[in-house]
Amino acid sequence: MNPIIRNLFSVFKRYKLATTLNILGLSVAFAAFMLIMIQLNYDFGYDRFHKNSDKIFRVEASMDKEVWAILSRPFSEVFFDSSPHIVAGALHESWGASLFLQVEKDGNLNSFKENTNRVTPEFLDVFDFDIVEGDKDMLKKQENLIMIPLSMSKKFFGNESGVGKPLKSNWEKGLTVGAVYRDFPTNSIIENTIYYAIPEQENKENWGNWNYTVFIRVNEAENVTQLFENFKRTYDAKGIWGDDFNWEDSDFTLRFTPLPDIHFVTDVKFDQGQKASKQMLLILFAIAIVIITIAIINFTNFSTALTPMRIRSINTQRVLGARQSALRFTLITEAMVISLLSFGVALFLIVFFSNSNLVRWVDADLSLSANPVVVAGSAFVALISGLIAGIYPSLYMTSFAPALVLKGSFGLSPKGKKLRNTLISIQYIASFALIIGATIMFLQNRFMQNTSLGYDKDTLLTVNIGQIQNKREPFTQKLKTFAGIEDVVYSQFLLSSSDDYMRWGREYKGETIHYYVFPVNPTFLQVLGIELTEGRYFREEDKQKVSGVYIFNETAHKQFNLELNDMLDESGEIIGFMPDVKFASFRRPVEAMAFYVFGTDNWGDNLNNAYIKVKAGTNIHEVIAHIRTTLAEYDADYPFNIRFYDEILQKLYEKEIALSSLITLFSLIAIFISIVGVFGLVVFDSECRRKEIGIRKVMGASTMEIILMFNKSYAIILVICFAVAAPLSWYGVQRWLQNFAYKTPIYWWVYLLAFAAITLVTVFTVTFQNWRVANDNPVKAIKAE
Repeated sequence: MNPIIRNLFSVFKRYKLATTLNILGLSVAFAAFMLIMIQLNYDFGYDRFHKNSDKIFRVEASMDKEVWAILSRPFSEVFFDSSPHIVAGALHESWGASLFLQVEKDGNLNSFKENTNRVTPEFLDVFDFDIVEGDKDMLKKQENLIMIPLSMSKKFFGNESGVGKPLKSNWEKGLTVGAVYRDFPTNSIIENTIYYAIPEQENKENWGNWNYTVFIRVNEAENVTQLFENFKRTYDAKGIWGDDFNWEDSDFTLRFTPLPDIHFVTDVKFDQGQKASKQMLLILFAIAIVIITIAIINFTNFSTALTPMRIRSINTQRVLGARQSALRFTLITEAMVISLLSFGVALFLIVFFSNSNLVRWVDADLSLSANPVVVAGSAFVALISGLIAGIYPSLYMTSFAPALVLKGSFGLSPKGKKLRNTLISIQYIASFALIIGATIMFLQNRFMQNTSLGYDKDTLLTVNIGQIQNKREPFTQKLKTFAGIEDVVYSQFLLSSSDDYMRWGREYKGETIHYYVFPVNPTFLQVLGIELTEGRYFREEDKQKVSGVYIFNETAHKQFNLELNDMLDESGEIIGFMPDVKFASFRRPVEAMAFYVFGTDNWGDNLNNAYIKVKAGTNIHEVIAHIRTTLAEYDADYPFNIRFYDEILQKLYEKEIALSSLITLFSLIAIFISIVGVFGLVVFDSECRRKEIGIRKVMGASTMEIILMFNKSYAIILVICFAVAAPLSWYGVQRWLQNFAYKTPIYWWVYLLAFAAITLVTVFTVTFQNWRVANDNPVKAIKAE
């Protein structure tokens, strides 16, 4: 190993800049590769930790060309009993809620706000809950018993047992901890929240209330294909859907999505939880491969670039008796050691990344201890990268006759030049494609956050007022005593904060129509600046009618041929129509929806989201301080969260924003590595052509002419690579934009920007290196040869 160590120290000592750039480029590439692989491992590992993950399915209803992730309770229970292949079936309320809890510890009353989920007791038979304290069957016993994760128990009670401890809450019956379960990994649709039981008789006979997500566990995964046929033979649908119903004429069917695939399903309505796109993950994987490929090419170019400076020393060793195979082994081992050294630096970069603000772009735990497989796999990749990158330079440096080399008579072969041009072209194509893709993603995210939604959001603050909603009137009046607050309105849901909302089915002219419903207070539309196309606004006296009143959007107006003053069942009267507001995300087209004001038949008025409109020019800090003070007067302990509306949109598109940011970061990394590779190739060219440059200088060529000569050859490569990269990147971004119903145009200047950026950096790199060589004493260069 002594020759290898001696050569390494020699290389570091003689070529400090080149070696440092080489190691830095490799380190950044390996760090980016590990970062991507950790995220991919996180997403593709979703819910696979469950013991029966391959046997657990979500039951989805498909009808009228739509797929729903919710079913009614009686329908679900009939389905559970329809087949012996169903080992267990459970319901999960599709809309979670939050609880305000107060826990007494050491004489102090500590306040917490925690998310909750309601499930049927069989939920614990479908999924693997590791109960560390208490009774697994506690959900079957008392309505006020809850199950909490171990992390929450420690937060509430420290190292004391949480079982049997009471919790004060805004739930009128109070709560008692019945069991504590071990936390699930974060890459699961099963949340680490409070669980309590759905009442045994809730919606037991209500076939029309589709409000539950349904999970089943089967005895064998392959038997899931038989379940729907068994159900049709068992279930007499005429009793529910009428005597004219028959399965043959119906498009109703059930779809069964395997548990690990739920994370990737995006075509289902009323689907909750964090989603990922397999398409985008594959793009990330492709970027990881591109970055490693570029790094290997870059490493190869750098090693080859040192040939003119090292080849005499290497072939002197051959003259003195060193075997060609031994020299090649030494050079390859040297490359592998440098690669592993770079991998070690990459581990420090991952640790730095995990402790920086950039970590918000990644969902996975970035600690090295949590990802041993990825770390080990990346170390192997680093080893192979060093092997691949070392093979060509070692063969090239030892391929010349020693006597010719010592005379200075070796040259740049046409085949070698073609190979190096091919390698640099791959780097350029990848850089062009990544810049174009990252720019389009940035523009799409900007488009989603800044395009008009059909209502005035720029001067709005929002806050969920929780349990003080029954005091909305005095709360509103108190808020409006501050001169900077123009008005306050309320709705049950926050506009543009989700993909799905509450949806109703009602009879209209003998047909069942489905539409999204936003319960609001009467002045909601005026305050948000939503104009009407027909009819009238809501009025306070509408709340005195028995049934409610609707204002529908134009999509519903046209789709269902709605008419003013018509009734929908007994639920309410149509009093107006409005333009389509973008009430959901840009991922989906605008669908039929209505704003709704409840009448005296008020079974669901839950207007706990306040929209506070601020006058232009008002000191926003003073407004927020006034809102906090007012909230505290009604509930001093509740942790209210006051937000600007832009924060809601930021939250809605956080996955896209994070992905776009990651791809931008990786694009910059790829460009950096590519430019380092260009630098290596330029060094090689200029050193090999040093005699030619010297002769040209002696014959009267200026430094600028020599620089232009070199830049011209790279300009040709750039144009060819751009011609290849442009259509490839266009196809890629087109596929990505298909994930959105509303999308930014693909502007021509994005391509010009990518070409200009890479060209400018290349010209600077080529000019810098060749200016130095061209300004050397030409006589010295000719004599050296």
